[in-house]
Amino acid sequence: MTNKVSHVDQAVITRALLAGAHEMGAKLIRSAHSPIVREAQDCSAALLDRRGNVVAQSELIALQLGSITHTFRPCLELYDLDEIEPDDFFINNDPFHGGQHLPDIFIFSPVFFEDELVGFSATVVHHIDLGGGAPGLNPKAGDIHQEGLVFPPTKYSLTRDWNGGGLERFIASNVRMPEATIGDLNAQFAANAIGAERIRELCRKFGADVVDAAMLEMLDYAERRIRSAIRAVPDGEYHGEAMIDDDGIGQEPVRVKAKLTVEGDGIEVDFAGSDSQVKTNMNNPFASTEAAAIACLKSVLTDPDVPINDGSTRAIKVMAPLGSVLNPTPPAPVRARLLPSYRVFNAVMMALSEVVPERVIAPGYDTTTAACLSEFRDGKYNIYLEIFGGGYGGGAHSDGVDGIDCALSNCSNIPMEAMELDYPFFRVENYALIPDSGGKGKHRGGLGFEKSYRILEDGVTFATYGDRFRIAPPGLFGGGSGRHAENLIERDGEIIQVGSKAGLELKKGDLLVMRTGGGGGYGDATERDARLEAEDLEEGLTTQAAE
Repeated sequence: MTNKVSHVDQAVITRALLAGAHEMGAKLIRSAHSPIVREAQDCSAALLDRRGNVVAQSELIALQLGSITHTFRPCLELYDLDEIEPDDFFINNDPFHGGQHLPDIFIFSPVFFEDELVGFSATVVHHIDLGGGAPGLNPKAGDIHQEGLVFPPTKYSLTRDWNGGGLERFIASNVRMPEATIGDLNAQFAANAIGAERIRELCRKFGADVVDAAMLEMLDYAERRIRSAIRAVPDGEYHGEAMIDDDGIGQEPVRVKAKLTVEGDGIEVDFAGSDSQVKTNMNNPFASTEAAAIACLKSVLTDPDVPINDGSTRAIKVMAPLGSVLNPTPPAPVRARLLPSYRVFNAVMMALSEVVPERVIAPGYDTTTAACLSEFRDGKYNIYLEIFGGGYGGGAHSDGVDGIDCALSNCSNIPMEAMELDYPFFRVENYALIPDSGGKGKHRGGLGFEKSYRILEDGVTFATYGDRFRIAPPGLFGGGSGRHAENLIERDGEIIQVGSKAGLELKKGDLLVMRTGGGGGYGDATERDARLEAEDLEEGLTTQAAE
């Protein structure tokens, strides 16, 4: 290391930077206005070195965290680092310039110590509304412009452009819930300020050069650890694929194909052969494709203590054909990008099952189901948005987890009490696991769940996107498939089936029922431990023993 850092100082600085990133995440959640951030925790935070490399991250949303460098790089390409001032900040949500989908706004703040740029603090929040063709989400969007405001990578001044300045007023004038959107952006600035101060504290104690050297070593350490893990995998080519039910228009599935090439201490992931981009919002910006692939490789091949930062990505190369569903060309809509992201995760997992079967899990529900209920009353919008998960796939050593968000999004649920306070136009009447929804196996798949909403007023709009309505998650190594998902409306004794990608108006008295799917089972069900079978039956998780 240049500017030699002792092992003790390295350990202290490393832990302090990680703690700073976690503190940023906590500040972001506690300061946020919207329940999607305050309760569901759909946000992330990170600290970067002065070159723009991520060195420490909060443990929040895997897909957001994996693309922070992708999102910041276009900013650095447009602006000279020597011209950045302490009052500046960068903003980017453009999916075709390093972003993911429009609701995820990234804010980057420079960190100065004694007039020297020493790093950046960064946050991303899923904003509940950014304009566009419908409140919260627009399942019928035909291009990116119908999905909301696009912020290309741009530098602004906090003093001039925010706190009543032009950018703040522009955003407030173009969204349906300005108090929520501006409040959540202010939470991002507050969290960035905390991260910046934590870096400055380290510079005061150890000196800027030592902190910078420690940051470089954090990157190198992560690279060494992941290369060591890759060397344990036999060289060769491994293949996997996964499918989305449909493109939201026709009935043909959308295919994602992955080829993993392991050579020495490096991995190349090539998605050639995946289907072309679609006309609906289920396209995946390349930043999301790369983040999903790396998240799967990291979770399968490395131990939990291996940090995830830009050093850990040096050994992995990800490619996807331009114009494919995994690397679309503008102005393709991308709002539901987590659906193809999860099939990226599944395809890479299936490829790894060929070479490290004891480390993978069966496909789970692995679908972000977005539920959006909104009303316009007394001149104001009120928008509820929640992200649902389902059941994890079973693994070699354990059952799949029941009723939990999936690996890439990692959101919490919104508590009933918060809903009752913020959304008087509906109430939740049922929230429960669905028995037998996990695939059978030596280790069964996790269970999906049902959430039912009683609509209390006319004129409430419902919008959703999801998957696994037709193609259930398959089991692995002899395990059974998980249960399909479904949405329906109970209205005056009639059952109305609702598709996985839909938008419609509800009536007072309607009961909206959303059921998510379970995970696939792992291994032959006849090998299941009788004690586990008995426990599942006793707890009502299953209604019959494995056959």
